Amino acid sequence: MPTQPDTMTHNSPGGASGDHETAGPVLDAMQHQVAVFARRAEQTRLGGLGQARNSMDRAAYLLLNRLDQVGPMGVKALASGMGIDSSTVTRQVAPLVDAGLVTRTTHPEDGRAVVLKLSPHGSARLEQVRSSRRELMALLTEEWSEEERESFCLLLTRFNAAIEGIQPSTVPGPPAS
Repeated sequence: MPTQPDTMTHNSPGGASGDHETAGPVLDAMQHQVAVFARRAEQTRLGGLGQARNSMDRAAYLLLNRLDQVGPMGVKALASGMGIDSSTVTRQVAPLVDAGLVTRTTHPEDGRAVVLKLSPHGSARLEQVRSSRRELMALLTEEWSEEERESFCLLLTRFNAAIEGIQPSTVPGPPAS
């Protein structure tokens, strides 16, 4: 069972105001909890329970999951859908092809283009990892109501979407001196 959450005792989350001054304590608490979560997620890799625990790295899981959800696609489409560049996808897919989790075929209309597809072995392996990770999520939230789980998932999805929408050019830098 996980230990007690790492909390900030000097700041208690306040209201959800858009005003950064009045929302300061809650924003401080949020940034701290996100940092703690990132550290703990990296330490444990939130890789599930049992035999499949930590048996698939994050990049492989996300690539296989995308191919499972969207279906066969080219490297450029996969990269675009994941918000990474094609060279990164190519590098990350190579071991998945070698392991028989993904197959490469030629595009039916353009023989020069490569299409990546989740193999039956990849699909089975992905389900094994998903099942292990579901068990971990159930354990971590066993004292939560279904409503709390749904709310957390909704808010985390919304938070991830907001992060995805941030472009480095839109994030204000330090003030000029």
